[in-house]
Amino acid sequence: MKNIIWKLLRKHVSASQLTGFALANLVGLTIVILAVQFYLDVKPVFADEDSFISKDYLVITRAITGTGALMGSGSEFADSAIATLQQQPWCRQVGRFVSSDFAISATVGVGSGRAMRSQFFFEAIPDEFIDVNADQWGFNPARPEVPVIVSRDYLSLYNFGFAATQGMPRISEGQAGMIPLSFTFSGNGLTENMPGRIVGFSNRLNTVIVPQDFLTWANERYGTRQPRLPQRLIVEVSSPGDVKIEQFMTSHRYEVAGDKMSSSKANYFLMLIIGIVISVGIIISLLAFFVLMLSIYLLLQKNTRKLQDLLLLGYSPGQVARPYVVMVLAINAAVLVLAIALMLAARLYYKGTLAALGVTGASVLPAMAVALTIMGLITAVNVLAIRRRVAALWMQ
Repeated sequence: MKNIIWKLLRKHVSASQLTGFALANLVGLTIVILAVQFYLDVKPVFADEDSFISKDYLVITRAITGTGALMGSGSEFADSAIATLQQQPWCRQVGRFVSSDFAISATVGVGSGRAMRSQFFFEAIPDEFIDVNADQWGFNPARPEVPVIVSRDYLSLYNFGFAATQGMPRISEGQAGMIPLSFTFSGNGLTENMPGRIVGFSNRLNTVIVPQDFLTWANERYGTRQPRLPQRLIVEVSSPGDVKIEQFMTSHRYEVAGDKMSSSKANYFLMLIIGIVISVGIIISLLAFFVLMLSIYLLLQKNTRKLQDLLLLGYSPGQVARPYVVMVLAINAAVLVLAIALMLAARLYYKGTLAALGVTGASVLPAMAVALTIMGLITAVNVLAIRRRVAALWMQ
């Protein structure tokens, strides 16, 4: 029975139209799921705190003019300026850098009884802005020891600059916590020694960070005890790469440390490109869907007389519609399988590059689920349209 119905109805089936639909839908679906899979594969880079495309933290200062440098003023951030910054739509939170207000000298043992001694400085920021997970971060005056987080650039500068030219031993990050370190604090008529320990290295902060509670205690004990405005701020932004950030910084004569603005733009454009690619894929899939719907309606229109005759002969609407439903299911199933295969092949092409960057990639199941959902929806609408059209002929 099925073969008889199919033989009667297949005369007006246009292979070129169905092939065009299949190819268009294949291209659109492949683009969509490939973009989804690529985003999932690079998502760990977005989530990594040390990555340039993670949520951004900008360290900003005021631009120093010639007059300001000579007068020693004009580089602080007043409370009103900080409040204006916090009111910006792209600003999540602002942290203030607190600087040491007393004399510090540091003694660092570098092996074989040798030690380096130098004038030093400390800064502190709220803990939520620190990108190092230190187990013993904090300060207890009853058991004084100063935990220190140092910029990773400082370690590289010592290893490949100073140590390489002075015959000093090089230090790994793992060895840094075992290096003998002591500080001498002077101020308010006091001179005291205190041991210290390097607990981590930061990619985000190009300075020497100590716990905020320690620096508050030390400034009160050794410092001038005069209130001081911050000269640097750290800002967490919610929309990296937003042109409004750069416009705000330029109009207020603020400077951003390092190349964070360039990194933010890279993040912004990467997300924009991924969004555009997914949008193009969805548009192509929608166009392919409408091409198939048009083909089906034209096919049903050409076979209207035959369909009505079959219905009058006693065939049910479901039996009459079944050949078209099977055809749609077969085409969409083939498109689904080929799209997943093309996505996996393309993923193998770029996965080597990601592996070289230390990114292992994500599971392909979510992208497959997206493909199955899209094709399931398209197939369901196609089948519903066919059944409704045949049912309308039956009602006539």
